[in-house]
Amino acid sequence: MCGIAGKLNLDGQRPVESELIARMTATLTHRGPDGAGQFVRGPVGLGHRRLSIIDLATGAQPLCNEDETVWIVFNGEIYNFPELRDRLMKAGHKFRSASDTEVIVHLYEEHGPECVRQLRGMFAFAIWDVKQRALFLARDRVGIKPLYVCQTPDALSFASELKALLADPATPRTINRAAIDRFLTFLYLPGHETLFQSIHKLMPGHWLWVKDGRVTQRSYWDLEFRLTNRWRNLDEAAEELNGLLRRTVKEHMISDVPVGFLASGGVDSTALLSYAVEETDKPIQTFTVGFAAEGFADERPFARLASQRFGTTHHEISIRAKEFGEFLPRYVWHMEEPVCEPPAIALFYVSKLAREHVKVLLSGEGGDEAFGGYPEYRNYPAFEAGKRLAGPLRDAVGAALRWVGRCQRLSRLEKYGVLMKHPLPDYYFSRVTSPHSYFNRQWGKNGGTAVTGPLFARVREQPLLNQMLYVDTKTWLPDDLLVKADKMTMATSVELRVPFLDHEVLEFAAQLPVEFKVKGRATKRVLKRAFR
Repeated sequence: MCGIAGKLNLDGQRPVESELIARMTATLTHRGPDGAGQFVRGPVGLGHRRLSIIDLATGAQPLCNEDETVWIVFNGEIYNFPELRDRLMKAGHKFRSASDTEVIVHLYEEHGPECVRQLRGMFAFAIWDVKQRALFLARDRVGIKPLYVCQTPDALSFASELKALLADPATPRTINRAAIDRFLTFLYLPGHETLFQSIHKLMPGHWLWVKDGRVTQRSYWDLEFRLTNRWRNLDEAAEELNGLLRRTVKEHMISDVPVGFLASGGVDSTALLSYAVEETDKPIQTFTVGFAAEGFADERPFARLASQRFGTTHHEISIRAKEFGEFLPRYVWHMEEPVCEPPAIALFYVSKLAREHVKVLLSGEGGDEAFGGYPEYRNYPAFEAGKRLAGPLRDAVGAALRWVGRCQRLSRLEKYGVLMKHPLPDYYFSRVTSPHSYFNRQWGKNGGTAVTGPLFARVREQPLLNQMLYVDTKTWLPDDLLVKADKMTMATSVELRVPFLDHEVLEFAAQLPVEFKVKGRATKRVLKRAFR
């Protein structure tokens, strides 16, 4: 895990200054405190800050191929790099290091931009192709690692964080006012927008190519729900999922430094911990955070039980209201994007604790998003089924629900009364917001469907559960949950890995019959069965 930044002058002539690349990467020191490097040649400059995880001795960046015609700066981890390395060596490629970064370089030599399809992991990287005088940027399929791009008539620059782009005086600072409205609609910024008109996010599952002053973007992956009948029953699917998760966790444990676990005591994180204990002979440390005040759910007792069960070295931290408040200015500086995620502050403190012991953390994030674990995935399809049963009485039922909700001050009942008149794509703006959310309700208008409408259209033939999962995978997951996960852990110089969001796990989940995920009041059915 690292921080990257760089710039290309589009005329191909004006040189990039080494001092500029140094200023940009200096803002990313928290992402990579173990070293810095840069490649500057003519109109291009690449910068890197290193958090050394794999190949501690020879993995410094920027890194190049044998004849120094392909240069890379890379942020992330490639979990299938050993098998890719073996294949490339058989094809005649010479390696100078044992890092996963160099694998990408030689894979690019073989396949060009299509190399990203063979990578299994989390990544954001930039490659300068000397022979073609072309810049190639790519981001992982789900958006685990961030990559921001600023394009002006004169140049294109990129970075792991917004602050690195703003270290360049040439970056326009004009505020994107429409993004403020979008934030109030969603409570995060979905899609490619940021708060600056000139800066956008490279979308998950996309690459960008710059040559001869022309910029091209392409999608190389999408989550496709191809329902199959290859499992006769839930147990067969659970058995296959068990094997897939076991292999995935083992691959996510690859590291030359100590690895720890964020332990919530919940089903997902505890199950992943059990796989890790079975697949490694190295000692494992677990970390949990709690709140000192009363009235908060406390995960610590359950995390202690998991630690005792699997024999880990366990660490805990409690945070108080004073510490929560004092961190808010730093929260804004690190988070950069407007995201309403109070749990992010707890993640910062537990990551800070973990950094005293490990450099890498594994988390159970993503299990709910892949396998339908949130109540919304159960409630809304059931609500839509109820609307169909109501038939011509739907409007009357909706009016009755609204009236009872207002009289009894039951906001949820009133909300469902309003939604009786609308189909799911008109009100599901992702799992954390809807037309009934505070700002949307107050102003009576929003642009939610402008974002989610095209997403629903892509999966309109799918069951409602899959439609919701797809929308969340394209919006809330990369632009809220994963922003929090990356920014708060990297603020403490810790790498966070999320096995449930491995693209092969997501693709497996997308093939499952919906009743294997949610049925009646039961959620994540296949996942819970796999963990038995």
